[in-house]
Amino acid sequence: MSPRFGAHMSTAGGVSKAFDRAESVGCDAMQIFTRNNNRWATKPLDEKEIARWHERWQTSDVRPVVSHASYLINLASSDDALWQKSIDAFVDELERAEALGLLGVVLHPGSPKDDGEAYGVDRIARGLDICHERTVGFKTLTLLETTAGTGRHLGYRFQQLGAMREAAAAPQRIAICFDTCHVFAAGYEIRTPEGYAHTMSEFDKHIGLELLRCFHFNDSKFDLGSRKDRHEHIGQGFIGLEGFRNIINDPRFEQIPMLLETPKSKDLHEDVENLAVLRSLVAK
Repeated sequence: MSPRFGAHMSTAGGVSKAFDRAESVGCDAMQIFTRNNNRWATKPLDEKEIARWHERWQTSDVRPVVSHASYLINLASSDDALWQKSIDAFVDELERAEALGLLGVVLHPGSPKDDGEAYGVDRIARGLDICHERTVGFKTLTLLETTAGTGRHLGYRFQQLGAMREAAAAPQRIAICFDTCHVFAAGYEIRTPEGYAHTMSEFDKHIGLELLRCFHFNDSKFDLGSRKDRHEHIGQGFIGLEGFRNIINDPRFEQIPMLLETPKSKDLHEDVENLAVLRSLVAK
């Protein structure tokens, strides 16, 4: 079996349109937004469009599919109004993903700002508890994303993500999205065989490798430990090809989706180029 490579695809014109775009560049899997990612207010998914999505998926080999939650959501906030808006928005994200049959919703855990890590971890866990209580029985996972640690955002240490899941009332609803740029920027080495082995050992120790259910594949514009979240094309940043080669050829992740979030233009030629680079790294 070969790895499941893909990219984030636009849903302009309706969520079902994402399949055409994904197939046009040769995706095996994909990520989408199911609502406007920079607005609180959003229209519900149209029932006819949900039906079109499922009809289109029956003719497509693109799977699995994940969605990415709104960037406005901050479940670590001590501002009760913002926290409640974040809970409501994430419940909406989960409901949309469940209706579409998605693997999970990728979520940035959030920033507690001046309230500290312990407060933030507990606040995130309590927020997720409410979200999961309101979506009992859902199959769609909450995929907490590893972060670069910019702006006091939590999730840049594996211990933090492990603690969030452990503190949650329904840990079985929670898994992890591993972003290569973010992990590297947070100070985890993945470029050398030794560094990669140590990083994955740390992930396994504090979270569990069986909970790594999705990768974001992004090179980094800044060097190891920069704490800066700036994505670069594969092989053109400080991670370089070897970091991606290490993950791609790790048999433990053979069927885990590896999704690009690299810069691109309307014709998507960058996705074609980046996917070709990734496939060239698969050991023959």
